[in-house]
Formats: sequence, C-alpha cells, structure tokens
Amino acid sequence: MTTMAAFTDICQWSSFHCQPSLMVPRITCTGNWNHHGLSSSFSWKLFCPESASFKFSSSRRLVARRSYVPKKGIQVVSPNIGSQTLTIEFLNAWDDEYGGVIVDPESLPSSANAFASTLKASISNWKLKGKKGIWLKITLEQADLVPIAIQEGFLYHHAEPGYVILTYWIPNEPCMLPSSPSHQIGIAAFVINDKREILVVQEKCPCSCPGVWKLPTGYIDKSEEIFSGAIREVKEETGVDTIFLEMVAFRHAHLVAFEKSDLQFVCLLKPLSLEITVDEKEIQDAKWTTLDELVQQPFYQEDQMSKRVIEICMEAYENHYNGFIAHQLISKFDGKQSYLYYKETMTE
Repeated sequence: MTTMAAFTDICQWSSFHCQPSLMVPRITCTGNWNHHGLSSSFSWKLFCPESASFKFSSSRRLVARRSYVPKKGIQVVSPNIGSQTLTIEFLNAWDDEYGGVIVDPESLPSSANAFASTLKASISNWKLKGKKGIWLKITLEQADLVPIAIQEGFLYHHAEPGYVILTYWIPNEPCMLPSSPSHQIGIAAFVINDKREILVVQEKCPCSCPGVWKLPTGYIDKSEEIFSGAIREVKEETGVDTIFLEMVAFRHAHLVAFEKSDLQFVCLLKPLSLEITVDEKEIQDAKWTTLDELVQQPFYQEDQMSKRVIEICMEAYENHYNGFIAHQLISKFDGKQSYLYYKETMTE
C-alpha cells in the first residue's frame, strides 16, 4: 500500500489519472507534442507481470504514439517490490544569473532519439521550475541534433567554427535574451618614421578602390587588444615592427560585412624598423611615402572621411592633437585587468 500510495502521488503530481491493467512488462508512451515541447495529450502504460499495473492518461485526444524507456529523473515505481525502477532522464544544466539555464554540451545524448525524448522532458521540467531562457550549445560532431532542437522551438543565436548556439525563451512575453554579436572590430594603422614618411599598402583585392595606396588595415582577433591588433597587422602585412603611441579616432559604420556593424579604430604607431617585407598572401605591395603623395591621390580627394583621418593623425604626430592612451586597470565587473582608452589628465 505504501508503494501504491507513492505511485499515486506521482500520478497526481503529473496531472494524470491511473487505471489498473494486467500485461507483460513494457512501457509505452502516447502523446501529441506542440512546438514548445509541451504535450497537449499524453499517456503512459506501465505493465508488470503477475501484479497490478497502471495506465496514465490525460483527458485530451491521443494523436501520436511512441515507445520510450525512461533513464533518470522522475522515478516510476512498480507496486511489485521486485520489479525494476524506471526514470525519465533530464539534460544536465546549470543556472545562469538571469533565471535561465545553460545546458552542459558534454552531456548531450549521442543518439538522436534519446536526445529528442530527453529534450522534451527537460523543457517541461524547466517550465515547471519557472525558468526563462535556455542556452544550448551543439558542437560540429553533434550537428545531427540541431534539427531536433529547432523542431522543439529553439532558435539560432550565433555560430562559431566548431559549434552553434541555440536559444529557447520560455515565458509568453517578449524575449529578453541578448542578441547575437552585432559588431566586428577593425584597425587602421598610421605608421610614420623620422623622415615623415608614412607606411602605406596596396590591397590584393582592392574592390572599389583599385591601385590606391592606403593605411594598413585589418581585424583584431578574439581576445586581442586593439593596439595589439594594429601592431600585429602591420607586422604581418609589411614586416615592420612598431610600438603603439595612441588611438586618434574611430569610425562606426553599419551593414558592412555579413550585415554587421563595423568599428574601426585608427592607431598611431611608431616604427622600430624600416625594412619592408611584403606578405603576398595579404597585400599587393607596400612602401614608405610622403604625406603629399598620399593625399594627392584622387581617392583621398573624394573621400572626406579618409582624408580627415590622415589630417588628424598628422596633428597627433606633431603634438597638436592628443588622442587616447591605453591605461591598464582592474574592473570589478570581472576582477581582471583590461585597457581603458582615454586622454591624459592634468593630474597624471
């Protein structure tokens, strides 16, 4: 009777009613699932030999039928003490700081069928617990699981080489999850030597400005400082070693590559070497040139922004303009050292 009462409690907790039956030992699950992973109709049958068994069902019409063997999670106990205890498996996950959960990507079932059933059960469990957003990372090796997650209502968030991030917003209200990264970060390097010669390059794929001599440019790598990216790009393209002096300006553009916004930071660098070694995989050519030769090109006569960048860089070089210096400070936000770019103050 104690076991029977415990089993009845499970039935009541699940909002199902019980009906005894005598059949061979097996479990079947019948259900109709919507795109959020909730069942509009659902029934289980648990059959145990020579003992009372139970049929679980909701009051709604049954549509689909499937077999399912639970693993771990909610325990379903037979009134026969000698029979095996069965459970429903949930995905391993941890809580985030905003009332949501982050699924452990290393714990995802390798079987598509196991993932589908476990994901459904987990979504229902998180809904009962009042969770909000679900973050799901699926690696390249697990790519066959992506369509299953999409079918359950997950949406693409962003992708990186080797994995994709999907999200699921539970509350029936506007989604509060942060959107995918919206910007790419680039640099332009103004390198001028003691002869007032400026380091310029010709792009290998010039697109809209063929043959133009321009400042070395590029994108910073993940977890790379802005000034470090400028130094690296100059070294990779031209072989010239430099040090960072200051950031003189930055440009903000929209709907550039991959429909992302683009931030480009203009950095003033001092050369430590003068010999040029062109990287033919990245650029067509490189040289040292005079200011007049640079700005007299038709491109700079027509492009107000590029012309103004050169003017500001020369003013900074001649100490008529103070740009932003990189100061390394510790932030309480993450407890780590990072760089704050600002102009020198009178007290420093």
